[in-house]
Amino acid sequence: MNKPLILVVEDDAPIRNLMTTTLKTHDYRYLVADCGEAALREAATSNPDIMLLDLGLPDLDGVEVIRRVRSWSDMPIIVISARSEDADKIEALDSGADDYLTKPFSVEELLARLRVTQRRLAAMHTSGSPVFTNGQLTIDFAAGCAFLDGKELHLTPIEYKLLCLMAHNCGKVLTHTYITQKVWGTSWENDVASLRVFMATLRKKLESAPGSPQYIQTHIGVGYRMMKIE
Repeated sequence: MNKPLILVVEDDAPIRNLMTTTLKTHDYRYLVADCGEAALREAATSNPDIMLLDLGLPDLDGVEVIRRVRSWSDMPIIVISARSEDADKIEALDSGADDYLTKPFSVEELLARLRVTQRRLAAMHTSGSPVFTNGQLTIDFAAGCAFLDGKELHLTPIEYKLLCLMAHNCGKVLTHTYITQKVWGTSWENDVASLRVFMATLRKKLESAPGSPQYIQTHIGVGYRMMKIE
């Protein structure tokens, strides 16, 4: 897998140096920006593959950077921020971020998040395929059916729609609001409650051990993510 070009947006010099040293050690190509405007310029002119974005920038709030980038690019954005409240994570993810890593973070976790994002990039390049495969899970979009270990899953229309939405965004954290808007077209409190019920029934059919899910990971208070199975 070719290493992507990473844009590091961080105004704190020690943290920025830690990130760039980590990237260099693992043979990633990278660019740096220490403010929001510089990040937008680099994103527009250098065409990076992934952005690592701090939210607390000196000129623009990171959420505003996400919104501006999303107006013209679907480049994966991984937020790396000291803001740890669920509300901050939800705002960033709903604005278009793909993942959220809270400071202080480990180098190993940063590299793991990058690997997940790389796999998602690779999947995006083949997203035109009518068949999605992840571990023992197969979805035939053209036929409108899904299989696990070669056996067809008997899903309700809502369960199938949820599964397809997660598959199309494999590796990405999807917030409750995003999912309910896509599935029901609204995001009322009772929609979120319904989502939890449907996700629980989907997991019973998809996971061999629903208490230790392999495919769909819960981000408590935020949403869900379909994990990419090696």
